[in-house]
Amino acid sequence: MDFYKEYQEKLRTPDEAVRVVKDGDWVDYSTNLGFPVALDEALARRRDELHNVKVRGNLAFGPVQIAECDPSREHFIYNSWHFSAYERSLHDRGLCNFIPMLFRQVVEYYKHFLTVNVAMMSVTPMDRHGYFNLSCATGVAKGILDKADIVILEVNEHLPRILGGFEEIIHISEVDYVVEVPHGPLYQLPAGKPSEEDEKIADLLLPYIPSGATLQLGIGNMPNVIGARLAETDLQDLGMHTELCGDAYYTLYRAGKLTNRRKKLHKNKGVTGMVFGSKELYDWVDNNPGIMAAPLSYVNDPNIIGQIDNMISINNCIAVDLYGQICAESVGLRHISGTGGQLDFLTGAAISRGGKSFICLTSSFIDKDGERKSRILPHFEGDIITDPRSQAYFVVTEYGVVNLVGRTTWERAEMLISIAHPDFRDQLIRAAEEQKIWIRSNKR
Repeated sequence: MDFYKEYQEKLRTPDEAVRVVKDGDWVDYSTNLGFPVALDEALARRRDELHNVKVRGNLAFGPVQIAECDPSREHFIYNSWHFSAYERSLHDRGLCNFIPMLFRQVVEYYKHFLTVNVAMMSVTPMDRHGYFNLSCATGVAKGILDKADIVILEVNEHLPRILGGFEEIIHISEVDYVVEVPHGPLYQLPAGKPSEEDEKIADLLLPYIPSGATLQLGIGNMPNVIGARLAETDLQDLGMHTELCGDAYYTLYRAGKLTNRRKKLHKNKGVTGMVFGSKELYDWVDNNPGIMAAPLSYVNDPNIIGQIDNMISINNCIAVDLYGQICAESVGLRHISGTGGQLDFLTGAAISRGGKSFICLTSSFIDKDGERKSRILPHFEGDIITDPRSQAYFVVTEYGVVNLVGRTTWERAEMLISIAHPDFRDQLIRAAEEQKIWIRSNKR
């Protein structure tokens, strides 16, 4: 078949392609580098002729023009499954709403409950067989595209082609329109400078990670610190099974630590659902047969994760209360991030043979007024609970590591106070007494 001819027949300018969007439609933008920059700009240019168009996306690095151009939200209403820093700023300005979810279930939400009138996303150029690769957005992209009434693909010549197990491609026959425009370099996630507390937390974690372990590392400074620390150890044959592949894994690969050789599931392959980070990371995953992209309905399935021996899950959070409830999404009612796959991997690592799940946080922080505040709280007041106390496992601050599994409320209070910042321990003890989760003899 002449796939190139079919491609040419479906080729449109961005402005032509977005003419299919109507008042009241639900439009999907996919995730991270799958964000359709040119189509978003073209849709924003239709602002004055459209009303009540609802758009879903997540981890958009910005700008989202349909949100920026319409502060009244009469024309476009942008919504996110998981906030990036940019989307958090949109939310603070009243221009973005959050959609609660577990990442492994997102595609099932679309399949059974959600409407997608138009899906538009960025993909790699078409190959000679008529396939576009879904690249860094593979984790959720195909399920969204399958549900859409109309599919518009924006070809981004810079996206890496990430090989996969399944659902990492879409064929030209499944597409309604294709858009070609020149793009600038891919967004690179800047590496933050780790704090002294981050370094201490990383050092505390190292003894818990054996050779042959498979790693899931969350996003932020902590994964990068862990990667750098592990690269300097004598550990061998580490594996990757992760929702998000970031630069920590590339660091381990360069050091010869990441081989995936001891994995029983997908041996010799690092498994991921999404990728974003540096240009070097994008070059590494491009056409790399040692990297496998798959949908998050598979990658994040606790039953799949649990089949991996020595699965080590390491994630960050914002705060923990004395009951062991974990918040990784909000500060009070101000939304910060999202559930993502944290609870998925916490659950899966807990049932892995030799597996462990770690939730990391600095014991305190300095607020905008220069006042030190504790991240270990007596109890939450409106904060979003990401991980219930019934699933709390290892909690780590720069002052130590505690395992809350099977512990009573008074044991949890004692253990968490032991890794709180010293300035707050006495007041936390008083709070625990008032909450009747403290036994006086416990104080050492």
